[in-house]
Amino acid sequence: MSARDRLIVGLDVPTIAEAERVVRTLGDTALFYKIGYQLVFAGGLEFARDLARDGKKVFLDMKLLDIDNTVAKGVENIVKMGMSMLTLHAYPKAMAAAVAATKGSDLCLLGVTVLTSMDAKDVIDAGYEYDPHTLVLRRAEQARVAGMGGVVCSAEEARAVRKIVGADMAIVTPGIRPAGAEPGDQKRVMTPADALKAGSSHLVVARPIVKAADPLAAARAILAEMDGALAA
Repeated sequence: MSARDRLIVGLDVPTIAEAERVVRTLGDTALFYKIGYQLVFAGGLEFARDLARDGKKVFLDMKLLDIDNTVAKGVENIVKMGMSMLTLHAYPKAMAAAVAATKGSDLCLLGVTVLTSMDAKDVIDAGYEYDPHTLVLRRAEQARVAGMGGVVCSAEEARAVRKIVGADMAIVTPGIRPAGAEPGDQKRVMTPADALKAGSSHLVVARPIVKAADPLAAARAILAEMDGALAA
C-alpha cells in the first residue's frame, strides 16, 4: 500500500458543511476518511454513504458494543452502506457476532483495544486489572482468534501487536502527531514515520490536518513523511 492508502483523515468536525469543505480542500490528496460520533450525530451517516459513492474509503468509527444480536444486525446494515472499516470494542462475543455478520463482504472489522486517551491510571479506574500494554495485547490476541480484520491501538503497542496478529491484519493507530504538534487529549502518541516503522498499517490523523491553517499542506507533509518511512 502507498502512503495515500494508509493515511486516514479524521473528519472530527461539528458539521457536514465543514466536513465537505475539508474533503474539497484535500481533493485527490486524501483517499480515506474517518467518521466518528461527532459527525454521525450531525448527519454523518448519509455523508459517509456519499463519500463511498464518490469513490472514497470510509472508516466508520462507531466502537460498537452490545448483545450479540444487536451487534450483528447493526453490522449487517453497515455492510450495505459500502463502508471500508468499522470499529467495535474488542470484546470476544461482540467480535464473533460481527465477524459472522460480515461473512462474504469486504468490510474490515477493527477491534478497539485501549483508547489512546487512556493511561495506566485510567485503565485501573475503569476497573481493569491489567496495565494498558497488557490489556492491548490480550485484546489483540482475542481479535485474531475471532477472525477480525484488524485492531485499533496506540502506535506504542504496534510492534508488540504485530507479533501477535501477524502480517495480514490491519493495525490502525490514532494519536498520530507530527513532530512538534500538541498532543491534545491524547496520552500515547507517535509521529507518522515512527508509527509506520513500529508496524502500524494505517494512521488516523485528525486535528493536525483538519485544524491546520492549510489542511492540504499539512496532509501533503504527513504523506511525505510517511513515504520516507516506507521507502527506508
